[in-house]
Amino acid sequence: MPIDPVGGTTNPARQSDVALRHAAQKLEAHFLAEMLKGAGLGQTSESFGGGAGEDQFASFLRQEQAGQMAQAGGIGLAEAFFEALKETEHAK
Repeated sequence: MPIDPVGGTTNPARQSDVALRHAAQKLEAHFLAEMLKGAGLGQTSESFGGGAGEDQFASFLRQEQAGQMAQAGGIGLAEAFFEALKETEHAK
């Protein structure tokens, strides 16, 4: 059995919860990125824009900002996703 970095042995259920929480957070980040896209974040301005290069990298900016938002607590979707995933996992 692997050793937990804080001491003791690693609990398989705890490892599963950590993985599920990470997946839920990523799902919320993707949702937030789409919402930011819909809100127009990263769109080039008509008068003075960065051209095609700015358009290409705007999605990276949105995704990173959405990831940071989700890590900071987001809008609560990650917790709902986590609970749903955990329920599904325990039903197996």
